[in-house]
Amino acid sequence: MSILARGPLGTDRVPLGPQLSMFDPMFIGIDEFGEHVMLDVVYHNLLIAGEPGGGKSGLINLAAGTAALAANTRLVLFDAKWVELGPYMKVADEFIGDEIEKGLSVLRRLLVVARNRYQWIRSQRRRKIRPEDMLSVILTIIDELAMFTTVLGTKAQQEEFEGLLRGLVSLGRACGMPVVAATQRTSWDIIPASLRDLFGYRCAFHCTTVGSSDVILGNGLAEMGFDASKINPNNPGEALLRAGKRNPYLIKAAYLSDGDIYGIADHAARLRQTTTPADVRPREFGMAA
Repeated sequence: MSILARGPLGTDRVPLGPQLSMFDPMFIGIDEFGEHVMLDVVYHNLLIAGEPGGGKSGLINLAAGTAALAANTRLVLFDAKWVELGPYMKVADEFIGDEIEKGLSVLRRLLVVARNRYQWIRSQRRRKIRPEDMLSVILTIIDELAMFTTVLGTKAQQEEFEGLLRGLVSLGRACGMPVVAATQRTSWDIIPASLRDLFGYRCAFHCTTVGSSDVILGNGLAEMGFDASKINPNNPGEALLRAGKRNPYLIKAAYLSDGDIYGIADHAARLRQTTTPADVRPREFGMAA
């Protein structure tokens, strides 16, 4: 299709809206053979981990940037540092910084939305949503999970956050509400196996210990040769990806500079302002998307 068209009232161009879809596989980088690595994010959750500087923030921003540019997609962002996902604040339905009570409120609302969606899916005699349903994809991204489960708020709030998140990760996959979560603290108290195993996709950047690698990828995988502690720490972006039933394999995550990230976020904000008028935006989540 030509990118140029005769617009209304004699104008020469019609501005294009977002052309990406979250129902299409998301590009995240290349494998060791130079082939593109694509992930079906809508029907899977993604867990990202590794020590600081390993490249996990790049993968987080790939997910956020793709969702920001995708049609009929809404973002819910958790970022206690405010700066990792901060560029996308104007695009997100909700942005939660270091406010755990607000985070708890948003998670509760997301679970209500998930329940309502499943009631609708059941009425259609199906088990998951389809692109033609025109329900928006609601992508929740959490940067540095440990801040919300071990640092911010009271012990009771931290436990409630983990419980609500476990519910969202369990329920969101089939109703178009996937979760991308990241942490640099790879220990069993941060990512218990019962939570980790709900993530169909797991990406481990350089870890400091063999045990940390197993926390992310799965028990005993390091002994089988899939050990993220052996990844070169001087090669940011290199990671072991476990996707579905396939054994973990080496990838190189794509890199976005600060200029790239802010450029994507600003462009996405402009696109959404021009292609989704406020009076016709969906109200399912309680506010304009």
